[in-house]
Amino acid sequence: MENTKRFEFSVRPDTVLDEVYESRAKWKETILMFMRNKGALISLIFLILIIAMALIGPLVSGFTYDELDLTRQNLPPRIPGIEKLGIFNGTLGGEDLYELKNMKDSYFWFGTDKLGRDLFTRFCCGTRISLLIGAISAVLNMIIGVTFGLVSGYYGGKIDIIMQRFLEVLNGIPNLVIVSLLVIVLQPGILSIVVAMAISQWTVTARLTRANTLRLKEMEHVMASRTMGVSTFRILFREILPNLLSTVIVMCMLSVPGAIFMEAFLSFVGLGIPNPQASLGSLINDGFNNMLMYPYQMAIPAIAFSLLMLALNMIGDGLRDAFDPTMKQV
Repeated sequence: MENTKRFEFSVRPDTVLDEVYESRAKWKETILMFMRNKGALISLIFLILIIAMALIGPLVSGFTYDELDLTRQNLPPRIPGIEKLGIFNGTLGGEDLYELKNMKDSYFWFGTDKLGRDLFTRFCCGTRISLLIGAISAVLNMIIGVTFGLVSGYYGGKIDIIMQRFLEVLNGIPNLVIVSLLVIVLQPGILSIVVAMAISQWTVTARLTRANTLRLKEMEHVMASRTMGVSTFRILFREILPNLLSTVIVMCMLSVPGAIFMEAFLSFVGLGIPNPQASLGSLINDGFNNMLMYPYQMAIPAIAFSLLMLALNMIGDGLRDAFDPTMKQV
């Protein structure tokens, strides 16, 4: 009878074993990375609240953005419930202006302007217009810039040289000059501002897209598709563009605050949204003219504008860190 030897293996207590982690889809991992960024997450929540207020606010207030009433002009903010705390109670300079005008039952959350228009309604409508201009400008920036960069980077040669020289000429002209001239020619309004933004704001996206296309077109799967006779359109939009989506999304998000800032500047100097329509820039401009007498008319839209710009930039930074593979943790 043969002797059977039994071998026993023991694990030392200080031995570190490899752990097997559950694999995640790329989009899930990106979302988790973004959620870990507390600043970006708080900014996203703030942006959602601002958008909700811009959409619902005019329905709640009961006023329209162009409703005039000179009997209630320059009333300070008054909010029900909060007025009992001694703030936003309708007093200015120690006087209750609501009582002086026999309007004790009226509430204007952000006060009124020199024409008696409800500033809360105008703020909501102005925020809606500013966000709309920023979103449309970002989409047009993405479409024009990505298409220009893809064609320039993929074809190369003389086509790339000509397109890059055109880009350098356009970059040599300050964006503010281009936008201002176009707004003057097309007359101030949402359409003219969007067209001006679309013409002047896409150059950075085009350069970044071209740089990435030059790298991606030399990869094996792209070269294999070219060898097999796949059409150029399919290669550009099925093989190269999907690998640029993370960069495009980040650039698109980061271009929104730039467009909103440009619109606010144009409105501040009188080349933006015409009255009686409102934007954050025009509200700041109107409040600036009455800043010494009625500081709330400028303070409220200015603070909201600053917080909105900060939130959009932090969301863009959070997306960039989430999409960047070098920032991911194992």
